[in-house]
Amino acid sequence: VQLVESGGGSVQPGGSLRLSCRAPVATYCMAWFRQAPRKEREGVAAIYTGRYTGGDITYVADSVKGRFTTSKDNAKNSLYLQMNSLKPEDTAMYYCAAAIRGVWYWGQGTQVTVS
Repeated sequence: VQLVESGGGSVQPGGSLRLSCRAPVATYCMAWFRQAPRKEREGVAAIYTGRYTGGDITYVADSVKGRFTTSKDNAKNSLYLQMNSLKPEDTAMYYCAAAIRGVWYWGQGTQVTVS
């Protein structure tokens, strides 16, 4: 299972980027994580689509709330991360993860640099 990420790059503080992640099959949970140099990987955002939840359940970390939003296109098995008002501390490798049949798969990561 390969997750295909795109959208990273370099931007000045206050700028915006949009990350995309596509899974090869339907997945009930997709998430974004990031890892900065010498720091632990942290969860950024996630969307859970449960059979009985009546809709998507979305999580966004407090550190990015109000600046980042995540969305999911179930028809395309894709997850997006819209990042606005970027700060230097958002600089990190961003990873997409997807839960497929109870197993988590990870993308190769896409670098986001804010400077």
